[in-house]
Amino acid sequence: MKKEIKFLCNNEIKEISVKPGTPLLDVIRNDLRLTGTKEGCKEGDCGACTVIIGELNGDDIIYKTINSCLFPVAEIAGKHLVTIEGIQKEQLTKVQELFLEEGASQCGFCTPGFIVSITGHLLSGAEVETSTLTDSVAGNICRCTGHISIKRVIERFSDWAETKINEDENRINELIRLSLIPEYFAGVKEELIKMSSGVVGIRKQTKGTTKVAGGTDIYVQQSEGVTDYVLEILNENIPEQKIEIADGSLKISGLTTMSEIENSKMISETFPAIKEYLKYFGSRQIRNRATAGGNIRNASPIGDFSNILLALGAKLEITSSTKTREIELENFFISYKTVDCAEDETINKIIIQLPGPDFKMNFEKVSKREYLDIASVNSALFAIMNNNKINKVRISAGGVAPIPLYLKQTSAELKNKEINPETIKKAASVAMEEISPISDARGSKEYKRLLLRQLIYLHFIKLFPNDIRAEELI
Repeated sequence: MKKEIKFLCNNEIKEISVKPGTPLLDVIRNDLRLTGTKEGCKEGDCGACTVIIGELNGDDIIYKTINSCLFPVAEIAGKHLVTIEGIQKEQLTKVQELFLEEGASQCGFCTPGFIVSITGHLLSGAEVETSTLTDSVAGNICRCTGHISIKRVIERFSDWAETKINEDENRINELIRLSLIPEYFAGVKEELIKMSSGVVGIRKQTKGTTKVAGGTDIYVQQSEGVTDYVLEILNENIPEQKIEIADGSLKISGLTTMSEIENSKMISETFPAIKEYLKYFGSRQIRNRATAGGNIRNASPIGDFSNILLALGAKLEITSSTKTREIELENFFISYKTVDCAEDETINKIIIQLPGPDFKMNFEKVSKREYLDIASVNSALFAIMNNNKINKVRISAGGVAPIPLYLKQTSAELKNKEINPETIKKAASVAMEEISPISDARGSKEYKRLLLRQLIYLHFIKLFPNDIRAEELI
């Protein structure tokens, strides 16, 4: 069944009738005939389909880049869609000029995605420096130039922007002044406010609907059928406060994106290392969409975020139209891709008890690529010490069982023990009895056993450098 959708596309109001589950990319290219946005992998890996989405948030417009191939068109209602055509001016922008000067475009297929990603970073209000600009294009792949010329573009643009962009001024006005975006952006807020009263409201839960939040899994796994599904767009009912501390716990809405977790001051103050760990979680475009609840519900045996949450002893608040219940995360995963969550239930909150000031935490991941890759094996450790004894400890592991695994016996083996090589070796031995890896494309079962043992060793080498040295464990 089609749905009427109204939104601002670049500098023009659009009203279309379309199936809500249609990927935004298909609408951009086939219905709007804006073919600068390219279809590459259609899995969110290459970044050729990158667009910028702007939406009202109080008195501000929040801009972020997303993969349009994984975005249900129903969610664009009432928002500002910016494609490569929407940042074109009569003259080249500074970013485009540098791409030309550095020969950073050969076949040109990927170039719009790179330009849009960098411009989206500028619109987001984030810091403009080489490292952050590099991260903004981490989800964009060029198969021609080897990225070296693109790196030169970023370095040169960062140097240029440092002396040009006034961080104390309104970012939109600054970008317009510097001819980095067209002048029409100054009136976008007013247009979105006008449209907001006509945006379709929350879809009620209906039996037989398919729930979609970020879409970064379902649009990969079921790309052929999702267009025809009757969707329940969970993001139409986002809570006012996604992250809070209450009742001695950190509470994270299931609809919180990985970028929001990564950039949350509250989470960084509670668990400082998480921001760094999440850099390994997909690209910027994926993190801008992927939700905490969706990542857990997907139940991937090698999910990074589930692994971290298991070590933190997280609980889930699960809701339906009739009831709310809580369950320990370690009991949520039943078997491969099977979880304790009924069809009419959703993950409403993730609840993590606040630790004391003297906890230790570490996450490790082994994959073929350091970034933007699925782990062969991953592992997380959370511990609270009492002098040199382990007062509380939780270790988790991924890639070594059909589910994200809390290593219950291994954790019990370590409790109340002193930190020394013999203790760590014994714990690693117990872990080998808890796991059941299989051989697959990411490695043999023997290799995965070896990896987990080494990651357990690495947790203690990193966290307790004065007590454990690598050579003592070999």
